[in-house]
Amino acid sequence: MDSEIINDAEDIKIYPEEFESTLIADLADNINHGICVSNLTYLTALKMGLDESVCYDLAVAGLVHDIGKLKLSRYLYGRAHDSFAMENIKYMRMHSKLSYDILQYYDFSPFILQSVLYHHENYDGTGYPENLKGDDIPFGARVMRVADTFTALISDRPYRKAFDIDTAMEILIDEIENYDMEVFIAFQKVIHEPETLDVINKSRLIIDFDFDIL
Repeated sequence: MDSEIINDAEDIKIYPEEFESTLIADLADNINHGICVSNLTYLTALKMGLDESVCYDLAVAGLVHDIGKLKLSRYLYGRAHDSFAMENIKYMRMHSKLSYDILQYYDFSPFILQSVLYHHENYDGTGYPENLKGDDIPFGARVMRVADTFTALISDRPYRKAFDIDTAMEILIDEIENYDMEVFIAFQKVIHEPETLDVINKSRLIIDFDFDIL
């Protein structure tokens, strides 16, 4: 797969120093994004009355769900390139499977692995990687779908500034067909709780990597 990516993207030239800075930035973004998704997924599951063990597993899944993006860093988030266009090329849809492939070699439960693999499936069947629909989508992935999308919306991207929380919720509502309504209602209740803003703010860490990646 890696050789295929490189061959298909020969026109994307990133020098080692640029790639290192890109990878560091993406690693920091991935950590912050994962922490926020983890916290919001946990709170949503808790609001739905799920067992603590399930809530914990969802928190773990939220933390690691995008680890596969790091293998695609130069193609998805090259800071000196047209990042919006690159984030939408075909490689983007590889990341959930790449995350699953990485995590299956470690001691993660099937529940966590399935939640990670299918966290971009939409309730109406328009998602990926397998166009699953409705209850065919593993429950954990349905919970994480809402939290992941919301967290992406309230975060800065190379091609846009973060949306405020109210606007992010309006966008989710406009795309409500993508989400399990039971999950969405629980998530909406979580977002409207005053303490959730503090949880979101504390999820945004300032990360300084004091080492060479390359």
